[in-house]
Amino acid sequence: MTLELPPQRRLAVNIGVDFDAHATWMGTFGQTSPGFLSRGEFDALVGLPRLLGALARHDVIGNFFTPTHTMSTFPAEFESVLESGHEISAHGCWHEPIMKIDAAEERRLLQLQIEQHERIVGKRPRGYRSPAWDFTEQTLDLLEEFGFDWDSSLMGRDFEPYRPRPVTIDREHGNSFGAPSSILEFPVSWHLDDWPATEHIPGVNQGFESPETIYARWKAHIDFAYERVPNALVSITVHPQAIGRAHYLLMFERFLSYVANLEGVWFTNLSALLPYWTD
Repeated sequence: MTLELPPQRRLAVNIGVDFDAHATWMGTFGQTSPGFLSRGEFDALVGLPRLLGALARHDVIGNFFTPTHTMSTFPAEFESVLESGHEISAHGCWHEPIMKIDAAEERRLLQLQIEQHERIVGKRPRGYRSPAWDFTEQTLDLLEEFGFDWDSSLMGRDFEPYRPRPVTIDREHGNSFGAPSSILEFPVSWHLDDWPATEHIPGVNQGFESPETIYARWKAHIDFAYERVPNALVSITVHPQAIGRAHYLLMFERFLSYVANLEGVWFTNLSALLPYWTD
């Protein structure tokens, strides 16, 4: 099982944008106050244009993981994403906390978001990112059932795609693994996500990390993969309401420039990697 990049390509880099707007506050955090929703408004009206501009200036095509609630709440802004040419991938209906809802509701909302995505975007999503960056016991089966090609929510590798396997828990005799899924996993990492480092959520997350600290951590991952991992994929996750703040955006643009100047780097969406994977 391996990823074999095209000739002259040494490293694949995916910029995955979680374009959540209001949804992350309503869903994950259960917050609907004007203060929290205003941060979601900044996401769509201020952070998004800045981020789209930065990506365009560096010729970066990636993925926008977008709840269908965001598509419907900010249709003009979402249209600008469609026009940019990035791949649009599933990211929940309203950034629902799937770890806290029952199995029937998880199924219903997955089906609803696919129907809404198809109506608004014009085609079904090929890939999924859980709003929780986690799975319930049935999520993987649902993704297979509803015909997804890939997922980007799990953390079983750092630089290599893989086929996730269901785990049967046995605390006394050791856990066991089921058969590999038909879903290809493009792994993520909290270390390569701007949200924990930047977003201050009182009583939940401090944020306020220095842009230089984030830059150094992301650059170290790029350098390690570039030098030591053949045919590697580095997945960076950003949020317009986080990376779109002035001091973080300047850091991000400097990071994109550094990566773009490495010979053989390929900024790509995730579906474009599927033909280069062999089991």
